[in-house]
Amino acid sequence: MKQTQISIVIPLLNEEGNIKVLYESLLPVVEKISADYEIVFVDDGSKDSSFDIITKISQLNKRVLGISLSRNFGHQIALSAGLEHASGEAVVMLDADMQHPPEIIVDLYNKYKEGFDIVNTIRTETADVGIFKKITSYYFYKLINRLSDIHIEPAAADFRLMNRKTVNAFLQMKEKDRFTRGLVSWMGFKQAQIEYIAPQRFAGKSKYSLLKMFRFAADGITAFSAKPLRVSFFAGIIVSFTGLLYAIYAIFQYFGGKNIPGWTSILVSILIIGGIQLISIGIIGEYLARVFNEAKNRPMYLVKEYTTSEEISTHV
Repeated sequence: MKQTQISIVIPLLNEEGNIKVLYESLLPVVEKISADYEIVFVDDGSKDSSFDIITKISQLNKRVLGISLSRNFGHQIALSAGLEHASGEAVVMLDADMQHPPEIIVDLYNKYKEGFDIVNTIRTETADVGIFKKITSYYFYKLINRLSDIHIEPAAADFRLMNRKTVNAFLQMKEKDRFTRGLVSWMGFKQAQIEYIAPQRFAGKSKYSLLKMFRFAADGITAFSAKPLRVSFFAGIIVSFTGLLYAIYAIFQYFGGKNIPGWTSILVSILIIGGIQLISIGIIGEYLARVFNEAKNRPMYLVKEYTTSEEISTHV
């Protein structure tokens, strides 16, 4: 694969209203950095005309590669697919919704030229994020940093620059349930941060539903910490010890000739113990599911189509 100076990787899903605007905003920024560039769009199973638009752009500009995955594999997998196809000495990843301002790429590249291996971005403000998402995001990062052995910066985004050395290191990690921010933090290397304000989404709507956000959070926690398993273990010990104390109390009351109404206490005990058991089984299930996914050893993604047949032989 011929190496270029800079690659831009853009995973997307149903972004037909944003692609052209993003490309037109991105092109002068990238050309300002280097004429030796490539732009890699990864269509993660879109149902709209996203890939048709990418194909037309690719026909006009041979430095644009479009990759259509065979189905929706998820944002994190699409991001990895783009990195596997990128050939740049410096690789920038950003989303297609215009909430990662293209002009920030110049700042990322300048920081990279100072000698940093990875340059991350931190959102200081997001224009169209509601109070619910702000609160849940805050507590998610608080929880994951408390549970895991690595530190992930709150308000971090998958908008960053990585040099070729760190991209190659990242691609060595083949795990299927990917949490890119955690993996990048775990890798180490010399990292820097740049703050930015995320503008309002240009078109379309966020692809992260409440369920997907929960799944994303579960991937982040289970990928970098075994502490939830330990928490369920200690919860079991505490409940068992409490139950033992209550049993001793009930025996003394019985031999003391006192009648103890039992329905309420039994019901509460069953509900508490049963709830803890189900939560513990669920936590174990999450870890087993990750082991199961890895054991199958299926490829992370499948490519349905490239924008040009010439690129297939180059990148497969």
